[in-house]
Amino acid sequence: MLSLKEKDRPIVRKLLCAGCCVRCVLRFCCVGTSSAYRRSYQDLHKELLAFISEENSPQSHDASGVLQDFCDPSFAEQVSDAVKKQQYEFDSLVLTVSLPAQLSVREHSCWLHVKKEVREKSMCLGKDDVIQVKDAFKWAVQGKIGQELGAAVVANSPCEVSISFIHPETEEDCHFLAHTCPDCFKPTKNKASVFTRMAVVKALEKISEEKFSRHYPCPPKKANTRCTALDTTCLHTSVFIAGRYNKFSRELPQTPWVIDGERRMDGSVEELIAAPLLSSFRADGFNFSSSGREDVDVRTLGNGRPFAVELLNPHRAKFNRAEIKQLQETINQSSDKIRVRDLQIVTRDATSRMKEGEEEKTKTYSALIWTQKAIESPDLEFLANIKDLRIAQKTPLRVLHRRPLAVRQRLVHSMTTIYLDKHHFTLKLCTQAGTYIKEFVHGDFGRTKPNLCDLMKTDADILELDVESVDIDWPPAIPD
Repeated sequence: MLSLKEKDRPIVRKLLCAGCCVRCVLRFCCVGTSSAYRRSYQDLHKELLAFISEENSPQSHDASGVLQDFCDPSFAEQVSDAVKKQQYEFDSLVLTVSLPAQLSVREHSCWLHVKKEVREKSMCLGKDDVIQVKDAFKWAVQGKIGQELGAAVVANSPCEVSISFIHPETEEDCHFLAHTCPDCFKPTKNKASVFTRMAVVKALEKISEEKFSRHYPCPPKKANTRCTALDTTCLHTSVFIAGRYNKFSRELPQTPWVIDGERRMDGSVEELIAAPLLSSFRADGFNFSSSGREDVDVRTLGNGRPFAVELLNPHRAKFNRAEIKQLQETINQSSDKIRVRDLQIVTRDATSRMKEGEEEKTKTYSALIWTQKAIESPDLEFLANIKDLRIAQKTPLRVLHRRPLAVRQRLVHSMTTIYLDKHHFTLKLCTQAGTYIKEFVHGDFGRTKPNLCDLMKTDADILELDVESVDIDWPPAIPD
C-alpha cells in the first residue's frame, strides 16, 4: 500500500486528470519510500485510481517519459549489459543521472498547477518537498542494476555509472527564459548551449509565477515523443602509483623528447614505467610527475628519484602487495636502462608531499669536470671549505624555450673533490633542489654567478653528471 493521506487525494486527482505519470504523482505527494517507485507502473496506476475512487483516468505521461518508460527491469538490464561490456572491475558504484535542462521547466509548470489546488484547499506544499526526478528514477532502477552487476549502489564510490537522457521535441521549452531572465544565460567556453540545467534552475527561481504562466502553460502540454537514453558511460576515478626510479642510461630522456614536432630518441623513463601500469590497470591514459628531472645525458643513481603516475579511468583498480611487487619486477625486467623500487598505490593527497617544500630539499650530485688550466690536487682543496655558497642563476639558455626568464637564488651547500689528472677531477656537490649544476660549472656565458670557473679562475666544463640522491622522504620505503 502507498503511504498516501487524505490531503493527497485532490493532488492525485488533479495530476492524473492532467495526464501526469503515476510516479510523478507520487513525487508531488512527497512519497519518500523508495520501494514505492520500484513497483510496476500498472500496479501503481491501479492503486492510485482506487485511492481517488475512479476506474479510469486520462492516458498518463510524465514530463519526458523518464519515470514512465525507463523504470522497468528491462532498462536496468540494458544499462547493466552496457557496463559489463566495458569490463570494469568494482564492488560498488555510484549511479549518476543527467536529465534534459528543459525538464526543470515542465517540472515547474506541474508544481504551479498543483500549488493552485493546494492553495485553494488551504494546504502548504513547498517545491523543495517534491521528490526529485533523479531520486525517483534511481530508487526505481538502482537495485536491479546493482543486482545484475553484483555491486552495491552507494552514494560515494570511485566507479561512476552515468545515464543521460535527451528530449529533442521539448528543447525549446526553456528558450523563453532567455528573454525574461537574460542575465541567467551567459555563454561559457565549455558549454555548447547556454541553456544548462543550472542556468534554467536559476532563472526559474527568479521568474515570478505570474510571468511564467504568461509564457508557458500549466500544466505542460503532453509531449508526442518520449525522451531518448544515450549510451551508458562508466568512469573510474584515477589511481595513483608512486615509487622511486634509477636511470642508468645517458641516452634516455625522462619524458618523450619532441623538438619542433619531431620525436628524438626512442623511449623515455615515463614510458618504460607507465607501459606495464597501463596494461595491468587497463587505464585510458596517464600523467607522470616526479621530484625534479634530470637531463637526457644524466644518470640518477642512489636510492632514486621519487615519482608518481596518475592512471586515468582504470578498469581495474585493486591490486594486493604481491601483485604490485610483481608489477615492479615486470617494469625492471623490461629494460636495463631504468630500475624502480618502493612501488605502491597511494592517494591523490599523498602525491602532494612530493612537491611540498621542493626547493627546500637537497640533492647530491657527482660530476666529472674538465679544466682548461692544468691543476694539481692542492688546487682543489679550497672548494671543500666553501659552505652554503649563494648563487644567482638566470634561466639557462638551453631551457629558455620552455621556462620563463627569471633569476633564481640557489644554495650550493657543500663541495668535495677527487683529483684524477691535470685536467680532470670529480666534483661532489650537495645543493638546494632546483640548482642548475651544469650552469654552475661552466657559467652559462655569465648567466650563473658565481660559478666554478670564477672560483677556480679557469675555464671549466662538465663532462658527465650523476644524481646521487634526492633527499625527499617519500614515498615510504618498502622492505624487500
